[in-house]
Amino acid sequence: MRLYVGLVHYPVYNKNFETIASAVTTFDLHDIARVARTYDVRRFFVITPLEDQRALVKRVIGHWTGGYGARYNQDRKDAISLVEIVASIEEAMDIIRNREGEAPLLIATDASRQKIRSISYMGARKILQDEKAVLLIFGTAWGLDKAVLAVADYVLDPITGRTGYQHLSVRSAAAIILDRLAGREESELEE
Repeated sequence: MRLYVGLVHYPVYNKNFETIASAVTTFDLHDIARVARTYDVRRFFVITPLEDQRALVKRVIGHWTGGYGARYNQDRKDAISLVEIVASIEEAMDIIRNREGEAPLLIATDASRQKIRSISYMGARKILQDEKAVLLIFGTAWGLDKAVLAVADYVLDPITGRTGYQHLSVRSAAAIILDRLAGREESELEE
């Protein structure tokens, strides 16, 4: 499986659907890195053009991979070592292209069902099983800007619960989606 994950902080929407750059949340770094490590994601890109936010991420990475945190908690070190900070989705795509020798497919997530280029979990899982390089991106704040959705190869179907409530934290959404795409199937668990 050649799966990469990106947490996009720009361009995303605020609650008034204005395009913004959102702040990095350290809980997102820790929790999504741990989920990424669990599901064998190759890299977890934190995507923000903001220098102060990039500096924050670098401090967190440094603490858990080379500072006291690395000695204190090896499991956290393993997870945080997957984090790579980049300024844009394009930069993440270029890094993957250089590592994999091909352009990755870009699969975006969104809380609403898209009419164009939508893909089911089964369809996305098949792409991963076919060993295609994939960058799966999650939006922060109120979701990815429509310009990002427009350039994505696919937009993953939304998570649908039992109600119309569609406001999961990105950490929760990432855990659910990665389990659906990269989790073991029942037949694999029986072995």
